[in-house]
Amino acid sequence: MEQKFRHEYKQSIETADLAALRQRLSALMQPDSFSCGGKYEVRSLYFDNLFDKALIEKINGVNYREKFRIRLYNGDTSFIRLEKKSKTGGLSSKQSAILTYEQADSLARGAFVRDSGSALLDELALKMDTQRLKPKTIVDYTREAFVFPAGNVRVTLDYNIRTGLNAVDFLDNSCVTVPASADIILEVKWNEFLPSFIAQAVQLGSIQTSSFSKYAACRIYG
Repeated sequence: MEQKFRHEYKQSIETADLAALRQRLSALMQPDSFSCGGKYEVRSLYFDNLFDKALIEKINGVNYREKFRIRLYNGDTSFIRLEKKSKTGGLSSKQSAILTYEQADSLARGAFVRDSGSALLDELALKMDTQRLKPKTIVDYTREAFVFPAGNVRVTLDYNIRTGLNAVDFLDNSCVTVPASADIILEVKWNEFLPSFIAQAVQLGSIQTSSFSKYAACRIYG
């Protein structure tokens, strides 16, 4: 499966910056397809092994690392994706595959899904078997996302980050989650180039470069 790496820039912002960025980006870019009223809810279930390999590699800033998650939006269990996020240096890539409800339910219970016809799902099954990957925690948050076709630019504003602690009831919308972080995270992703007017729009004096990880924040909280 071919990996296409993208540039990724992540920053922590202040609450006052959120409103300013929202206004600027709304004038320059389009809301992404999942938006409803300008925002949407994201739920992910992350996988890690017995020794918390993905968590430790993130904390230690290992140059090449990967993690698997399953994800849905706005509580809609009719559209669920398996995603593998890879990171090398300052570049990132994401591979994805559509899951059925039954496949997602099996994965959330820690069961293998073999011979699925999906290379990515088969890879996860293999690593659940050989590396003992298993579901670790639910990560919920609110996202505002903006897209621009030239350069395949995507800018996201993430906040209200919550954790299911050790809960892995991914498909249960009534699963209790609790606040894990008060951070507001700005992420900018692009392919070959970032248009200068978007680069200028996200430059705010109070912004600090961040290596913030929602998964790490939720695991550490738990």
